[in-house]
Amino acid sequence: MSTKERSDCSESHPGMCFTANTNAIAPCPYVTTANCEDALSQRLVALVSWPAAPRTDSLVRTALTNIGQVELLQSLPIALLPPKLLQWAAYDSIDHSLTATEPSRVLSSAYTIRKALIRKHFLARCIRSYVLKHHQSVLATSVPRTWDIELSFAHELDELWHDELWDLGEELETSPGRWYILKPGMADAGMGIRLFSSKDTLREIFEEFEGRSDDEEAESGDTSVITSQLRHFVIQVFTSHVNAAERFRGHKFHLRTYVVASGALRPYDLPRRGNDKYLLPHLTNTSLQIHRGEEGVRLFDELIGCHILSGSRGDLLLSELDIADIKEQMAWILADVFKAAVEQPVHFQVLPNAFELYGVDFLVSHVQSGSHGAHFQLNILEVNAEPAIELTGRRLTWILEDLFKSIQVVCIAPFVGGVSDQLNSWKVGEVRYNMQKCLDMQVRGGMGW
Repeated sequence: MSTKERSDCSESHPGMCFTANTNAIAPCPYVTTANCEDALSQRLVALVSWPAAPRTDSLVRTALTNIGQVELLQSLPIALLPPKLLQWAAYDSIDHSLTATEPSRVLSSAYTIRKALIRKHFLARCIRSYVLKHHQSVLATSVPRTWDIELSFAHELDELWHDELWDLGEELETSPGRWYILKPGMADAGMGIRLFSSKDTLREIFEEFEGRSDDEEAESGDTSVITSQLRHFVIQVFTSHVNAAERFRGHKFHLRTYVVASGALRPYDLPRRGNDKYLLPHLTNTSLQIHRGEEGVRLFDELIGCHILSGSRGDLLLSELDIADIKEQMAWILADVFKAAVEQPVHFQVLPNAFELYGVDFLVSHVQSGSHGAHFQLNILEVNAEPAIELTGRRLTWILEDLFKSIQVVCIAPFVGGVSDQLNSWKVGEVRYNMQKCLDMQVRGGMGW
């Protein structure tokens, strides 16, 4: 394998290329004008740039070693568009115009428009719309009851209680002790998440957010946000540790599965990871549990044999059959989530020459009935683009290495060498390359694909 880091052009090197900021011609360190086209035709050129995610950057570079001769770039533009350009980079580093205009020559690691999935308020609306049209969808029972609201100041709640939040206000007044969770629609890493059980508490939360300013220095561990900058929030029924949430080995947990969406459209999931968390002490967001280190992240299969403490009997254990059932539910939910997103073309636009890795979080609740003893109900919580895989920890690095190798085989190898018979024969529900295919649908675009 010949892997090269391409640096900025310099007058000390022969050859030609265009600089990023001017129309002047400057020397290029790797190709001369005489052999430029021949050199480009013999290699894959790959943009690899993850400024805020060094571990992802390393995993991508390692995965690319299996392709053959690859020239690595750290930035765009380049003088000549090669026959095959791979942009496996952070969203903001990708040239999305190339993705749209060069579908046969450019493969990118992010869909340009995917708000229907990754923004909590858009996802809530997307799923609500889909369930209204598809009453039998698994999403009808797999999403916490959700209200999405828009406000900039706390006093705007007075109007919302008579409109969008009318039924929530009724519940708060007639069912004291029931808890709800507030989440900003566009924040991540646990920022702005709060619990409340009354109208007054919710107002106090927004007054806290309203009182913050850009000039204030955030204290360590402070998760406050500025309402006027975000405006969009979702409120969901909170699955409390007393009634519905499962606890294994004394800790509340959620599941994180990595989902790879490829082309237009085939999503695959890697349902191996679980988070065994007590989160401060009621939330399970991994970013808020850094102090626990690797202790807080387990493979899902590692929970086999753990006691189900919410069960009516103290000897109820999580079995392989339970985990198989949960994984099956997960695949059904993911399939319908992507179907729902596709029905929102303004906010989710698939492309045949794109793929993307998402981190999808599920909450697991124990139901006291089922065909094989213990039964579990999954609720999808959120879909995260560019998931913070560095929080997985060193112990499970091999899982991430397998994941990125699978992405290389399933998404990138067909772009380089053509689609194999093994990929074409892959049926929905089958597991290959450590990934399960959840959906296989053909979405037609306006550019002839």
